Amino acid sequence: MDPLLTVGMVLALGLLLGESAQRLGFPRVAGYIVAGILLNPKITGVVPADFLSGTDPIVNAALAIITFEVGGTLAIGPLRELGRGIVFLALGEAELAALAILAGATLVLPFLVHLPAGTGFAAAIPLALLLGALGSPTDPSATLAVIHQYRAKGMVSFSIMGAAAFDDALGIINFSVATALAGILVAHSGASAFAFLEPFLVILGSLALGVALGFLYHWVVRLLGGSEDGILIALAVTILLLGYGLASALRFDQLLVTMAVGITVVNLRRTRPRIFQLLERHVEPLVFLLFFTLSGMYLDFGVLVRHLPVVLLFVVFRTVGKLGGAYLGASLGRAPHPVRRYTGWGLIPQGGIVIGLALTLKGIPELSSFVDILVNVIIGATVIHELVGPFTAKFALQRAGEIPKGKAQAA
Repeated sequence: MDPLLTVGMVLALGLLLGESAQRLGFPRVAGYIVAGILLNPKITGVVPADFLSGTDPIVNAALAIITFEVGGTLAIGPLRELGRGIVFLALGEAELAALAILAGATLVLPFLVHLPAGTGFAAAIPLALLLGALGSPTDPSATLAVIHQYRAKGMVSFSIMGAAAFDDALGIINFSVATALAGILVAHSGASAFAFLEPFLVILGSLALGVALGFLYHWVVRLLGGSEDGILIALAVTILLLGYGLASALRFDQLLVTMAVGITVVNLRRTRPRIFQLLERHVEPLVFLLFFTLSGMYLDFGVLVRHLPVVLLFVVFRTVGKLGGAYLGASLGRAPHPVRRYTGWGLIPQGGIVIGLALTLKGIPELSSFVDILVNVIIGATVIHELVGPFTAKFALQRAGEIPKGKAQAA
């Protein structure tokens, strides 16, 4: 089959099911993933089996844009205005979710998964580290849709969106550290000082490259003056692809580089740079459509069914960590009682970036023994989180009294 015809089919079915999901009250992302599952070569056979092997450049380019936008949410001014309460809340819910999954997975994986690296709890630590890191991020789009649908307003709504503004960034940092540590543990590269310093040197190098490229983008934009929208988009994509490629060549963390570009660009201006609005309006819909439909095509039902208990335990451990971490963080930040009790329920949805992070592990030979398990656990958990998340968000906003009377019943 002609590759362009295949891409057209992917876009067509993804668009159809994404819009259908949105009309039924679910996030579009859920529809895209279902479309990808239906197009999975192992299920319908409509798409050639070798098609996915050629989609790496598309997935990587999409991830570069998505992580750039994540970095763009970390403007220092607005974060300072949110106050320490939001910072404590975000740190609590992101890091306790990761720790809850790490601890729980380390204890249960030896009994549920055959780990080629060995037996016992030690063999489970690399996979548990990565699962924990992938439990940190929240997908705010589902909760935002609920807030808009019911016209909710109040401290809980504000806290949910404030925490979600930078827990994706925390997730990327957690993932970068976990990937490096997991690689060391699997390779048994010894306990030398350099082996333990290497992940942090990679992170520092990645941040330095990202900051340099961010300054380069800012300088070129000033040089060009009032450029057309299309030129700004082309320049941003060029910088991001160069950054992703350079990071790969230098063995830096590609996603940390592109996120650092976004952080730098957004903080070099007093007002939010126009490029983020342009990407959100003109590029993001196509990127999400293609990226998440392709992600669904990676789902292997054989692997998923065999490891369904791991999927369910991941969801349970993450939920416990999110709820407990949000409560603890909000308490340390002296947030009002409703924020402590209900904010965590609005941080359950997960999608977006975690699937992309999981897919990047397919290119790391040291982790090949369990990467298929991890990818399918994450995709399976994402479907559950995206379907359940809007209902938990509505529950939180209702209990906090932030949905106007009559709205919950009318919608």
